[in-house]
Amino acid sequence: MSKPLKYLFALALLVPAFGLQAGEVARAQFTTDVIDREPVDSIEQLDSSVTQVRFFSELRDFEGQTVTHQWVYNDNIMFEKSFTPAGPRWRVWSSKTLQPGWAGIWYVHTLDADGNRLATSNFTYR
Repeated sequence: MSKPLKYLFALALLVPAFGLQAGEVARAQFTTDVIDREPVDSIEQLDSSVTQVRFFSELRDFEGQTVTHQWVYNDNIMFEKSFTPAGPRWRVWSSKTLQPGWAGIWYVHTLDADGNRLATSNFTYR
């Protein structure tokens, strides 16, 4: 086995041994609703006449780990929802009720149990 392959093999053994994150956020999107565990649409902007928005994530290989949706507006954490997937492919979503005065860019950070960002998505509320 060549040296680079030996190093990759050794790293692959260390990931589970030290509990390092090996999962992925396979899909992430804002939507107006989730039906049968699937988002009905994908939105990038919302008019202030819509007051409810959901954030959907498909998580892979996070079984037994905590993953959090952190909703952020104007650099303030407005809401957090944590999940503990019970299988290798897990679909989760959180929702936020918006007020017309909250116009601007909203972010949802998908975080691991240590607070590290796995993914970030945003939409504009007008």
